[in-house]
Amino acid sequence: MASSLALVALLLVSCAVVAAAATKYTVGDTSGWAMGADYTTWASDKKFKMGDTLVFNYAGGAHSVDEVSAADYAVCTASNALQSDSSGTTTVTLKTAGKHYFICGIAGHCSNGMKLVVDVAAASPAPAPKAPSTTPTTPSTTPATPASPGTSSGLTPTTPATVLAPPAKQSAGAAGLRAGSWTMLGLAGLAAVQLGLF
Repeated sequence: MASSLALVALLLVSCAVVAAAATKYTVGDTSGWAMGADYTTWASDKKFKMGDTLVFNYAGGAHSVDEVSAADYAVCTASNALQSDSSGTTTVTLKTAGKHYFICGIAGHCSNGMKLVVDVAAASPAPAPKAPSTTPTTPSTTPATPASPGTSSGLTPTTPATVLAPPAKQSAGAAGLRAGSWTMLGLAGLAAVQLGLF
């Protein structure tokens, strides 16, 4: 039973991990990282989250990818860049939530549209798998008592008592039973004694 529960929990966690897998975005899609592209529109319908990656494709040496502060983004300066690359293919993993600002550091390129802002959502924790209930269920076994003389209904169910005690009247076969034996017999034994089967 424990191994089955562990297997179910593992499957649920695996599904959650797959659902929360990082997304790889190619900046500008087929246009790549180039002058004349509209990166505001490109980013507007995307839901960036922590762990996603941005891939900037461009002609190496002709452009750069510089992550900058909001203030440097506003004035198109890469002089205090947080990170910079001009290799031609730059991959940036979005590791923190909040806005990330990217520009091309080549003079005049940022002011001609080579600038991108991505708003990264905090990673939502994977939902914890719910463990199946381990509370044992007790079957409803209501002892029956014989019907009163003159009735034709046979057996009449009675409400189960909170504390089980031996019946006041015992049949001859059950007279020697002690209180501890009643516990071992359980409700089925009690019903059998009540019905006079012993």
